[in-house]
Amino acid sequence: MAPTSLDTPATPAPPPADLASWQEALRAQFPIVMANPDVRYLDSSATAQKPQVVLDAVQDYLRTCNANAGRGTYPWGNRTTALIEEARTRVKTFLRDPEPDRSHVHFTSGTTEGLRTVARDWLVDWLTDGDEIIVPFADHQANALPWLEAVELLGRQGTRVIVKEMPYEADSHDYDQQALADLVSERTKFVAATHVHHVYGADMNVHRIRTTVGPDAVICLDAAQSVGHKPADMSRLDVDFAVFSGHKSLALPGIGAIWARGARGPAFRAGGWSGSPNTSGIVSLHAALDWLEAADLERIERWTVGLGVQLTDGLDRLSSYEVLGCPLSLSADSTVQRRQGIVTFRHSAISSNDLGFILASHGLLVRADGHCQARAGERDSSVRASVHVYNTPQDIDHLLDVLASLDRES
Repeated sequence: MAPTSLDTPATPAPPPADLASWQEALRAQFPIVMANPDVRYLDSSATAQKPQVVLDAVQDYLRTCNANAGRGTYPWGNRTTALIEEARTRVKTFLRDPEPDRSHVHFTSGTTEGLRTVARDWLVDWLTDGDEIIVPFADHQANALPWLEAVELLGRQGTRVIVKEMPYEADSHDYDQQALADLVSERTKFVAATHVHHVYGADMNVHRIRTTVGPDAVICLDAAQSVGHKPADMSRLDVDFAVFSGHKSLALPGIGAIWARGARGPAFRAGGWSGSPNTSGIVSLHAALDWLEAADLERIERWTVGLGVQLTDGLDRLSSYEVLGCPLSLSADSTVQRRQGIVTFRHSAISSNDLGFILASHGLLVRADGHCQARAGERDSSVRASVHVYNTPQDIDHLLDVLASLDRES
């Protein structure tokens, strides 16, 4: 599969040498990383570490104007309310919102709750009897179960909705655009998609989907593994919803956002009484987005993709390991797009859980389990190594050294 003009290009050499001093300066801004030189944190797809500026922003807020928002007219309350509105605007600018006057940003606890909110508070009002939706059942279950719950709810009300499975290319694991075109009908109202796959590390080329499904279907994007890791430009992707988690984007846990474009279907508004917002989390998210933009997301992507190239090329030389995802990318001279800083693999003789424990004993913190895939995903557990800008080539060298020693022993 050759990359298109918007696809992530193949990276010729890992990691980009011209970014070494830039990366060193950014790495020094992460207190937990600098305080633990013998630990290689390789689980940023689960949660990312926090730069000092994010920690400082939260502390400053709590020390100067901590109050509830929208419930008082005194200065601290007014300042907190203003901070939340400023953060909404910041999310829009960070996502390159093409229509900020029409769109809406709603803060949630994370991607899963955000997708369920779209399903519960928007999708059930958009669908009518006989409509069709398309769901990616080989992606994270958070991008499958909410849509099935909405269909079940509508079914109990007498509204029948047809669920179709998003098709994938067998070799690349990318979405199969030709097969998707064959699925689309005049009753296709909603398509769920993922920007970067949480197991295979692939940019799923969602910019192609609009052309495939036509101008009227609503596209909802799980952006949990892209926002904070690479540019996520809504003006180019032409989707209607983008949902992401703050804790994967250098902010605190317990905060996330729904961006709703508002160009198709009813305007999005979260239903019910939302209660008190996570003000500290919102402040942290604003600070994290500022930091990421100043650091330069294009450079961050180049760096993390380069580390992924270093790891996949190293694993390809070890006979005991299977790297999940597109096999065409497993060489230094690959002509297809490389993984977005996420590399998942298995050992032929050592269970993934055991391998995770072994790596932890060497100071290598990875994830080892089934990775919360939906029903059409991988059935066997695997080890996932995922990086961010604070990781170094030495981290990958250490991981490969330990894996090579196990390769020789097996």
